[in-house]
Amino acid sequence: MKNQIKEFILSIGANVCGVANADRFSEAPAGFHPRDIFPDCKSVIVFGIALPKGLTKVDPRLIYGHFNYGTCPNVDWIAFRAAKEIERLCSGYAVPLPADGPYEYWDEEKLEGRGLISMKHAAVLAGVGTLGKNTLLLNEKYGNLLTLGTVLTDLNLDSDPLAESICIEGCNMCIKNCPTQALDGQQANQTKCRPNTYGTNTRGFDTVNCNKCRVVCPMRFGKKK
Repeated sequence: MKNQIKEFILSIGANVCGVANADRFSEAPAGFHPRDIFPDCKSVIVFGIALPKGLTKVDPRLIYGHFNYGTCPNVDWIAFRAAKEIERLCSGYAVPLPADGPYEYWDEEKLEGRGLISMKHAAVLAGVGTLGKNTLLLNEKYGNLLTLGTVLTDLNLDSDPLAESICIEGCNMCIKNCPTQALDGQQANQTKCRPNTYGTNTRGFDTVNCNKCRVVCPMRFGKKK
């Protein structure tokens, strides 16, 4: 059943897919555990769509920013389709989560938002990848270019094996190249990062003014075979 679900998700546009049993989320912060959203949740299905590598070769302000944001509706569509298919095939319940907004948590002082659950931590628990020093998910095949989606279900599925880290020991390219020194290798200081990264141009379009931590990473395209 797990393989059938994963194959369906991959067939409709996802590049990767993994599963974590809800038991793996024992360290999730209060209010951000999958069961805080869906009390009957037994498994979390995490998938990702990879951005084109070419987006790392251009100024991020408009083109990268547009498609980085624009991938989220595609991810949400896959989550919705997957939830419907799970309920059709398996007679269980499935809850698709939004890839980005809406969410409730916002710390105005720290400029810190949190999704309904942490997608990247869920992806780690589902074996999709590990976290780099830039706090982005690193996948062996697609590097740090994945936009993540999640479906919660009451089906009791086995967890996939955890991934091995491809983050290079001793590398500090992301930390060294951050223009606001927002990275310490463990977390990103959003008070420093957000004002430098996100903005609006005179025409009113959203802009992404910095993606240094993504594009300087030697593993941005994954591990070369």
